[in-house]
Amino acid sequence: METCFEVKDLNLYYGENQALKHLNLTIGRNRVMALIGPSGCGKSTFLRCLNRMNDLIENCRITGEIHLLEQNIYDQKMNVVQLRTKVGMVFQKPNPFPMSIYDNIAYGPRCQGVKEKKLLNQIVERSLKSAALYEEVKDRLHDSAMALSGGQQQRLCIARAIAMEPEVILMDEPTSALDPIATAKIEELIEQLKKTYTIVIVTHSMQQASRVSDDTAFFLLGEIVETDKTLTIFSKPKDKRTEDYISGRFG
Repeated sequence: METCFEVKDLNLYYGENQALKHLNLTIGRNRVMALIGPSGCGKSTFLRCLNRMNDLIENCRITGEIHLLEQNIYDQKMNVVQLRTKVGMVFQKPNPFPMSIYDNIAYGPRCQGVKEKKLLNQIVERSLKSAALYEEVKDRLHDSAMALSGGQQQRLCIARAIAMEPEVILMDEPTSALDPIATAKIEELIEQLKKTYTIVIVTHSMQQASRVSDDTAFFLLGEIVETDKTLTIFSKPKDKRTEDYISGRFG
């Protein structure tokens, strides 16, 4: 397995409070890694470490290393803007910009200096197709993105991330605000996207983790209790706490 992320002895503190403790984890390239565990156990905090979103939080201190394709992203020489281009993020609630569908996708490339209309058109079409949204919106690209349904807005946010040609897409409970039909579409999409991208997904749904991911890491109280292939975690967990969580005894 080719490695995408290598996490080494990662600790995160909010002031005096230690939220993540001695995390070690390998995330394989072109695989889907699910992060599971009860609320408040550090899953989303860890996810935000992977593109340094926690840098924006006051009093947040991090020790340890995270290597993305062998480069330590916490190295002082790291260009954080470039990192967030390589590591895209899709949030829990769809957050399209209040502009047209077309402009939502073209926004990032334009910020990077792409001005040529023909090239922007290609990026928009390719990104929407990759997010399985193009056929639904191709006749209304210049309508407001706010008029799309929740599920379509979330696929638009995925397309917006894809437009930046990332290596990795982080997803923080991307279907928790969606109905079952929209959820199924996003899950099908994840299966397609992993051919091109590495995906790390935080999910509260055990069913979703077992359906979409190749590997699973179980978090509890800021620690990783165990990590393995998803099939192994769900059928033969090594740690009693993992078994108790998956079988619904707590969490």
